[in-house]
Amino acid sequence: MNVLRVSKWTIALFVLPCLLLYVCFVFVPILVSLYSGLLDWNGIGESKFIGLDNFKQMLFHDAVFWPAVKRTLMFAVVSMCIQIPLALFLAILLNRFVKKPNFLVSSYFLPAILSVVVIGQLWKTIYNPASMGGMLNQVLESIGLQSWTHSWLTDPSVAMYSLYFVAVWQFLGYHTLIQFTGIQNIPSDIYEAAKIDGAEGLKADWHITLPMNIPIIKISIVLAFIGSLQSFDLIMVMTGGGPAHATDVISTVMYNMSFLSMKYGYGSSIAAFLVVLCLVATFFINLIFNRLERKYT
Repeated sequence: MNVLRVSKWTIALFVLPCLLLYVCFVFVPILVSLYSGLLDWNGIGESKFIGLDNFKQMLFHDAVFWPAVKRTLMFAVVSMCIQIPLALFLAILLNRFVKKPNFLVSSYFLPAILSVVVIGQLWKTIYNPASMGGMLNQVLESIGLQSWTHSWLTDPSVAMYSLYFVAVWQFLGYHTLIQFTGIQNIPSDIYEAAKIDGAEGLKADWHITLPMNIPIIKISIVLAFIGSLQSFDLIMVMTGGGPAHATDVISTVMYNMSFLSMKYGYGSSIAAFLVVLCLVATFFINLIFNRLERKYT
């Protein structure tokens, strides 16, 4: 018991510095943001306590806010429903058919380590009109699909879909690496035993790979969902929330209100809403996947 007691204190001693840093740089700013959301403040001068007026304005009177919430949730749904299944499919193919897949996995991962500014400028150039050297429109025209050409980032009807594609492309390799690592950790003995019983290929993937990879899939989905809710930098680089607020998401509305309109209190209330949304989403994703883990393990 003395050994165990000493071990616990030792663990606490090593955890304490990181815990203090986490509290100082995560929990304290969240509490400050919640309090700032109760103020009428421009971020510089004197502040005035107005209670829940900012939250009432945000929820019931802001014409920009709820469309931005809808786009943010759509961003998250696209990431989960397209990015994660595609990443899992690529990881299965790499694990099964490529003998030395490390180079391919690293190649897929490359966009995730590039600067968002570089990626945004790259895709802005690709999406440019053909007259301005836009590669996508030039390719469509060269193969006789002129009717498919668009002003991809300035047409409100397609601008958000253009951003979805870039986000999926950017983080596909990141989630492929996560899924590939999870699949490689599944013991090969299980597949060999299943093969003897006649289960291989898609059947083995359905009954072995998917159930045993559920904890890794959960990690990918949480990262993709929360990352999409917090999406900001790519949108600011490529569209700035335009045209006519067509690509505004929660974080860009928060930025515009806090630093452009000088309504720091109101921007803090939007930030508080975003924090709550992330916590609620994480809770329900964990709840669903914990049930799946209990079912298949």
